Amino acid sequence: MAYYRSVGSVPPKRHTQHRAADGSLYYEELMGEEGFSSDSSLLYHRAIPSAMVDSRVWRIDDGKPEPNHPLKPFHFKLHDLFPGASWRQADPVRDRRVVLANADVRIAYVAAGLPSPLYRNGIGDECVYVESGTGVVETVFGSIEVHQGDYVVIPRATTHRWLPTGDVPLRLYAIEANSHITPAKRYLSKYGQLLEHAPFCERDLRGPVGPLLAEDDGDVEVYVKHRVGGSVGGTIMVTPTHPFDVVGWDGCLYPYAFNIENYEPITGRVHQPPPQHQVFEGNNFVICNFVPRKVDYHPLSIPVPYYHANVDSDEVMFYCGGNYEARKGSGIGQGSVSLHPGGHTHGPQPGAYERSIGAEFFDELAVMVDTFRPLELAEGARATDDGRYAWTWSGRGPAETAEGAEGTEEDSE
Repeated sequence: MAYYRSVGSVPPKRHTQHRAADGSLYYEELMGEEGFSSDSSLLYHRAIPSAMVDSRVWRIDDGKPEPNHPLKPFHFKLHDLFPGASWRQADPVRDRRVVLANADVRIAYVAAGLPSPLYRNGIGDECVYVESGTGVVETVFGSIEVHQGDYVVIPRATTHRWLPTGDVPLRLYAIEANSHITPAKRYLSKYGQLLEHAPFCERDLRGPVGPLLAEDDGDVEVYVKHRVGGSVGGTIMVTPTHPFDVVGWDGCLYPYAFNIENYEPITGRVHQPPPQHQVFEGNNFVICNFVPRKVDYHPLSIPVPYYHANVDSDEVMFYCGGNYEARKGSGIGQGSVSLHPGGHTHGPQPGAYERSIGAEFFDELAVMVDTFRPLELAEGARATDDGRYAWTWSGRGPAETAEGAEGTEEDSE
């Protein structure tokens, strides 16, 4: 999205001399997408940004993702990944637990209390949703204060770190792309401005405050996520000076935050399909959010979703506030994730269809990721599967007797 910003000290003309008060040159770095052919920014460093003195392996063990086979829907309880006070010993980067993944996107979760190391994702952009807690994201572009409901979009290869604040866990739902993440293209003009029909605008975006200049105390480690063959790998790069040495920058590529409360929902007389709730997109996936809103006002409307088959996509819902009407009776609550895979017809839980008639407002908050390639179940999914969600529409599982089926139905009330 081409939205220009300028922070700190930059020269009047790009690619020209920019000097400090003592006469020394600052080092210009172009950070750009698609090989000089898309959005970019120019950063001015006190030290050479490509200097490094060591490179070591960072072992990233996500557990081997497994196909969803035999095919079925799932419910994952993500809060179970960090029970009790375990979050106090976790950081927002190295302790992420991957839940679902394919070649286009990885979905991970963490509850953290420790600062992260300096980190750079060299595979793709990240869109990190703050479920709860507060923190600061420090970057080479400057710092962004974050809190509950924020989406934080961090461009590929941006060196940054997460600093939780307060005495509660910083809970993050991380969507890691193998591409760039942008607002939905139908919201943008051909030059990149958010259009009048978009559910948010540039005024709603919070860019970095800076410049952010760190004290230089010698060698610094930067954790870099990158491709190793066909899988995700990591390297610890050691630099002789601190990466936070940018005295100024300008351009259209930088991290930013957008709070879900500033999303203006699009409603109608009858039920609106998920694309009406879209906020971002990447290669082969989209991000939507369902926010508190007035619902369908046709006199014969049924406000909860109709039953639908995901012919081309897997649907992942992260339930992060309110009370999601269509899932009542399923066991889903705050911090839950549902996976409805392509090839499976899904929709409201039993009774929700009928109960919704006459409703005028839904108080619900959820972040949805739809992918256009099948998702595999990673370690975080296997650890938090409730084991029963697939059978909640029928009230019985494959090996249950009639007596067992009745017990399952009672549990779902």
